Amino acid sequence: MSLLIAFEGGEACGKTTQSALLADRLRGVLTREPGGTAMGERVRGLLLDTASGAIDPRAEAMLLAAARAQHVAQVVAPALAAGRHVVTDRYSHSSLAYQGYGRGLALDEVRHLSDWATRGLWPDAVILLDLPPEVAEARRGHPDRFEAEGRAFHRRVEEGFRTLAADDPVHWRVVDGSGSVDEVAARVWASVAGLVAS
Repeated sequence: MSLLIAFEGGEACGKTTQSALLADRLRGVLTREPGGTAMGERVRGLLLDTASGAIDPRAEAMLLAAARAQHVAQVVAPALAAGRHVVTDRYSHSSLAYQGYGRGLALDEVRHLSDWATRGLWPDAVILLDLPPEVAEARRGHPDRFEAEGRAFHRRVEEGFRTLAADDPVHWRVVDGSGSVDEVAARVWASVAGLVAS
């Protein structure tokens, strides 16, 4: 059975590195959000560019949903239909954490928007890389538009991710993101090995 596995977490928690390692181990399709398609990458550039200035939270949520709809239609759904595992660096739960908890949009509305954009396709497993804020901040380079948000915003996002994970322990795996790349990769694999083998 092909699986959709999403990595989630705050900025600079190691999602990009760990999603690539897991996709390689599974010989699966590696992708990311926003992005994964030509259209999605253009939306990504717009959303992350500090020159874009203030974007209304609803506009931000809809841009992400548009990129996600294209991502699912062009990359995720075809790969799953072909029997391949898909590992994505962010997916629908990032919208709940960032635009819901972070920006203050109604969670049920953000959830409905993502559900509609993906035609109801949610991950089989969500890996939350949990990292102390001070460690994540030390890892950040030149900040993009989201990274440049204040500490209060990032705290709301992090708390949002933890709440989402606590509310759905069947699908979420909370993994300690501290330590070496190999140490974290071992924890990630231990959290999903049973699901992959089933």
